[in-house]
Amino acid sequence: MPEGDTIAYAANRIRPVLEGFVPDEIATPQPRHALDRWPERLAGHAVNSVDTYGKHLFLRFEGDLVLHSHLGMTGVWGVYGRGGRWGRSPRRAWIVLRRGDTEVVEFDGPLLELVTEGRTRFDQRLAALGPDILAAEFDADRFLSRLRADDPTRPIGDGLLDQRNVAGIGNIWKAEGCWEAKVDPWRAVGAVSDAEARLIIERVRPRMARSAAEGHRAIKPRIYRRAGRPCPRCGTPVVARGQGDANRTTYWCPGCQA
Repeated sequence: MPEGDTIAYAANRIRPVLEGFVPDEIATPQPRHALDRWPERLAGHAVNSVDTYGKHLFLRFEGDLVLHSHLGMTGVWGVYGRGGRWGRSPRRAWIVLRRGDTEVVEFDGPLLELVTEGRTRFDQRLAALGPDILAAEFDADRFLSRLRADDPTRPIGDGLLDQRNVAGIGNIWKAEGCWEAKVDPWRAVGAVSDAEARLIIERVRPRMARSAAEGHRAIKPRIYRRAGRPCPRCGTPVVARGQGDANRTTYWCPGCQA
């Protein structure tokens, strides 16, 4: 699943193409959106801003309209030169926004909707989210308050994936953050100190920010998908096992993550 840094990177690529401009053309090739009339509703409207919150991306148009996406496990935003090869089949494109020689395309994913600005402010799905991991000023107190209200017997690794506690962390950064802070991802939330919980966030934020600016290829995972290989810190073989209701594979070092 794309994590907060991937979504922020997509926004950073989209912003110079669309922000402050009226798209020359908008198309919705996916039949599921044929009756929504988005091209007609957005015609002539400039994109005021492109922003993100956790794993959610928002294109805010003039006229109080917002294109809201959540990519889930399968979606992706792409930016291409016009006439160039897209990263996925055109049949999988949900929306295409063209300006000049550039095309912004959203493929797949569980959620793409056009809503009013007011609806985004009162959307309970968004209101339930914890603080954004990539916010300019992370609200650590709110994060700790959410975490302490969670099930104290829940493993901290699973708790970090809960977007109600912190928005934007996914399976990669859960593993990387726990490793950076030397916290066992299987330790119960109630047994993780406030200082340790803060340290997980503090250690992972700069790496996620760099990924958001340069792309995920700029960041080499230190423990994620390294099962059976030596821990880069202590040399103990890294282990992996499914965690939580979604059984997401968790990677950790039994030697240095006490």
